[in-house]
Amino acid sequence: MRFFQKRYQENTKLLNIFKYAVDIMIVIILAYVLVIFICCRTTVVGNSMDETLSNNNTVLVNRISYAFSGPKRFDCIAFHQDSVDSSKIYIKRVIGLPGETVQIKDGRVYINDEILEGDVTDTLILTPGMAANPYTLGKDEYFVLGDNRNNSEDSRFASVGMVKSSNIVGKVWMIIGPFDSFGFVE
Repeated sequence: MRFFQKRYQENTKLLNIFKYAVDIMIVIILAYVLVIFICCRTTVVGNSMDETLSNNNTVLVNRISYAFSGPKRFDCIAFHQDSVDSSKIYIKRVIGLPGETVQIKDGRVYINDEILEGDVTDTLILTPGMAANPYTLGKDEYFVLGDNRNNSEDSRFASVGMVKSSNIVGKVWMIIGPFDSFGFVE
């Protein structure tokens, strides 16, 4: 009788271990599917988003975040350049929204002739570029700037220009690498 009890306990332990391993595999598969279909992963190249994101940070981009509504002011977005057929993804912060008039004068950003309030940085912009003159955004255009305003290739320059909604990959959601930088992006 003891033999059967011992055998039953061994089988129960093995069964519990097997169930635990299956549960772990299911969680890993679900996480992988979630990341593949809802998110994409990209690496930050350059210092244009310093303090928020650093060179070589690996980030997750939520591809469905703008499925029902467009980006909001100060969202960190990932996008492709309109004119370049490339896999390069840019990451910048939304400053101007569709229909607004954007201008940079005296080192400050103006939206509809009013100084931008609540910006993530108070750095004076040394090079206004194309935004030296007022520019009214189209119904599907966004004006973006890097957080490191004086070291960023962004909407001020013809090489990037205004970002069309069709070129937006998604909202930068989370830093996943290196581990000491792990966290959500605001």
